[in-house]
Amino acid sequence: MLLLEVNTWMLFGVRVDEPIVTLTDLVVSALCFVFFYRLHRMPGLSSAQVLFKYYFLTMGAATFFGGVFGHAFLYAMPFAMKLPGWLISMVSIMLIERAAIQHTRIVFPPKVIQVLGVIYVVEFLTFLTLTVTQLDFFFVEFHSGYGLMFVVLGLEGFLYFKTRNEASKNLLIGIGLAAIVALFFMNEWIPHPWFNHISTSHSFMAIAAVFFYRGAVKIDMHRDTLNAR
Repeated sequence: MLLLEVNTWMLFGVRVDEPIVTLTDLVVSALCFVFFYRLHRMPGLSSAQVLFKYYFLTMGAATFFGGVFGHAFLYAMPFAMKLPGWLISMVSIMLIERAAIQHTRIVFPPKVIQVLGVIYVVEFLTFLTLTVTQLDFFFVEFHSGYGLMFVVLGLEGFLYFKTRNEASKNLLIGIGLAAIVALFFMNEWIPHPWFNHISTSHSFMAIAAVFFYRGAVKIDMHRDTLNAR
């Protein structure tokens, strides 16, 4: 392996750009695929847990495509190849939003759930259209921030206040870690030239995924209902 410059390696004769960013992307991807498999193997999943299962599947795919096509080998392909990772990540955020909506069925009446469902679909289609037409990662970031920091945080925060259930507690910790991801990414805080703001963001994403998984496993609609105030 020959080091050419700060963010480029030659590995077995193949140029790999942003290797640490790519590696941390692949770590997140591997964790998400493991959590998807574990949830898939669990019997009797609730609707919210099924949505979390596919959240992990899509986020695993998004971070894989992001690492390989969006960073490591982007030099060999058009910029539009970033789109698969971007769009799949938007689907994953849509799924975790829907999972939070389903989880709050234990405290909200059906009509409220229906209204929330319509809003989240309109929101997703709006940001999806903007991302495809503008080819701008800003809309992916905004959709992710809105979905996690407004929808999921708001719903799970309210649910935790009402029920004190462990599922919401773990999900809120995961969202807190996701907020750190956003801070590093938006402010471009670079701890080291080899380990930049994107690599740091991916590291916090990996830890957040652990808490999202722990929260998903602990979702028990019947027990939570009994514990509701």
